[in-house]
Parts: sequence; structure tokens; C-alpha cells
Amino acid sequence: MQDVHTRLKLLRRPRILARAARLGAQNYCRQRDLHRILGYGTLPKPAAAVMQLLELESTQDAARKAGEAGYSLIRHVDVLIALAGETAFLRNTAARPKTETAALQDRRSAAAGAVARCP
Repeated sequence: MQDVHTRLKLLRRPRILARAARLGAQNYCRQRDLHRILGYGTLPKPAAAVMQLLELESTQDAARKAGEAGYSLIRHVDVLIALAGETAFLRNTAARPKTETAALQDRRSAAAGAVARCP
């Protein structure tokens, strides 16, 4: 079984889908978009969210390649946007030292109202 980072490195999609995901990821809001894609309930941790999004995306890509009538380009791009956003979030949290991450979480919990009102 491959880890999250290996699976992300091996992900290859058409250039137009990748570009749409990169552009959409600039406006990605975890609270709003992840709930819409994965369903309501508690949000998973970033690594678990990436794994769920990879599974959803592989299903969407298989439907695209097979030319299925139920394939939705919009849904596929939404999943790719969420995947790009979660990957960036995962990369940022992994790169920070533990003390800075703890301080950031304290600031986030203090500004919880601001997090809920993503643009």
C-alpha cells in the first residue's frame, strides 16, 4: 500500500483538469467545500481527507475514461480542487514545527468565527 505523498506524486490527469484544480484551489475553503464533497459530519484530518478524495477522484477518472453517461466534469473538478487544497493544507501543517502548529491552532480556535465564514 502506498502512502499519501506517493499516491499524490503518481497522480496524472489531463492538463486542463489540473489547471482548473490549481485555479480553484486558490479559493478553497475546507469548512465549506469539504463538507459539500464528502458529506456532512465531522471533518476528517487532512491525511484522511486526502485519502478519501483520492478514492473519489479515481472513481471520477474511471468514469471519464469509460465515457459513462453519469460522469460529471463539474464534480470531477470539485474533487480535484478539494484534493489540491487538502494537499496544500497537509504540506503546510507537516512543514511547520510542532510549537508553531500548536500556536496556529490556538489562533484558529480563537478566530473560529472567521474560519467558518470562508469567502
